[in-house]
Amino acid sequence: MKSSESLSPSLGESALTTPDTTAAWDRVKRRLRAEFGEDVFSSWFARLDLDEVTDDMARLSVPTRFLRSWIQAHYADKILGLLSAELPVVARLSLGVRSAVRPVVAAVRPTVAAAEPARPAPVLRSVELTPREDELTSSPLDRRMTFDTFFLGRSNALAHAAAQQVAKADPGEPALYNPLFIHSAVGLGKSHLIQAVAHLAEGRGRRVLYLTAERFMYSFVAALKAQTAIAFKEKLRAIDLLVIDDLQFLAGKTLQQEFCHTLNALIDAGRQVVVAADRLPSELEALEERMRSRLSGGLVVEIAPLDEELRVKILKARIESARVHQPGFEVPDTIVAYVAHQVNSNGRDLDGAVNRLLAHASLSGAGMSLETAEAAIRDLVKNREPRRVKIEDIQRIVAKHYNVSRADILSLRRTATVVKPRQVAMYLSKALTPRSLPEIGRRFGGRDHTTVLHAVRKIEGLVGRDTSLAEEVELLKRLLSE
Repeated sequence: MKSSESLSPSLGESALTTPDTTAAWDRVKRRLRAEFGEDVFSSWFARLDLDEVTDDMARLSVPTRFLRSWIQAHYADKILGLLSAELPVVARLSLGVRSAVRPVVAAVRPTVAAAEPARPAPVLRSVELTPREDELTSSPLDRRMTFDTFFLGRSNALAHAAAQQVAKADPGEPALYNPLFIHSAVGLGKSHLIQAVAHLAEGRGRRVLYLTAERFMYSFVAALKAQTAIAFKEKLRAIDLLVIDDLQFLAGKTLQQEFCHTLNALIDAGRQVVVAADRLPSELEALEERMRSRLSGGLVVEIAPLDEELRVKILKARIESARVHQPGFEVPDTIVAYVAHQVNSNGRDLDGAVNRLLAHASLSGAGMSLETAEAAIRDLVKNREPRRVKIEDIQRIVAKHYNVSRADILSLRRTATVVKPRQVAMYLSKALTPRSLPEIGRRFGGRDHTTVLHAVRKIEGLVGRDTSLAEEVELLKRLLSE
């Protein structure tokens, strides 16, 4: 690989963007999705675009400088290898940041870019860090996310109590639950709760730093580039309370090691750490074992799915807020109860239900009835039933059950300890998801659909004869349906 950064084409070079290159790029992205899984793909590759292929160079772009830096540091060689396999002419990559009009390309040496006569010249600018980018600053806090606006119910009572006790601690007081780890599915209030902790603790005079995992990664990469990593670490470890949101997105060995060192330093010094993620520490497979162990050593609490009583409370509050702008908006208690019973996934869907009811009331001018409410929220209920099982969830749960890693299932290894879990996972993917055989094959490391078909037929046959395997498969199905 000559260089993973370069300049825009100079005068006289030929630029090619053809259906063949588009199809090749689609295949590359499918391979990335299959190899790294849906979560990693969505975080790093979903917004990565191929703009053009010029001579031996492929020009890619992303919307932010953080994405550019991260992909440049961790995935450039992998992307180049996959793209070269699809388009042998490609020998170099240029990774830029898209502006509102054209991609912004990172330059490796000073030069003057000449405009091509056939089309407007691309916008070029340096991506050197500004003096403030390497500074460690908090992610913005939402002023609305306080304890006063948090809806309390049976499903979140323990997490709420623990968060309040941590937030009300006086400066210098020993940390009771350290770290406090809050986990839940999306839309159940974990970000609201940890931001409430930050607000209250800050109001009590404590030095608080609230960061999303993405902000932590961006700031650390920026500090490395600006050669201010020591100052970055010193500031991070001089606070009283560190609050980290969406820890599941923390990726990269160097960044994980730095976060682990920081976590240990803060806890050993008696400083409080609060972390939120979408699953248990033990299920954060992208994190190193020692970090998962340290996170599990504190208080781990779950925010469970919202109970129906709490959903009614949230709906009534949202309706009352909507009446500020739409005074005639009235929803009878019977309809509130019906919506709360039908929309039981998360708080965001409850917001969506209120918006749909409000739109019906304001646009149609008709009264609110059970039939109209049913029509208004139909799409939300349809998305809930039946429960959609993801192939990534199947791979993760099967791997955990058979004591192998998800990477083993996606690998080319053919040992018995790996082949059986892989075939079971393929069988369950066919049985529990609407995905086609070719799509399942792509999600299992780019395998052919005939491989999936063989696995499905083999497990089907064994389940009919092997009672032990049949019980294992039923157990896995129950775990996936919960």
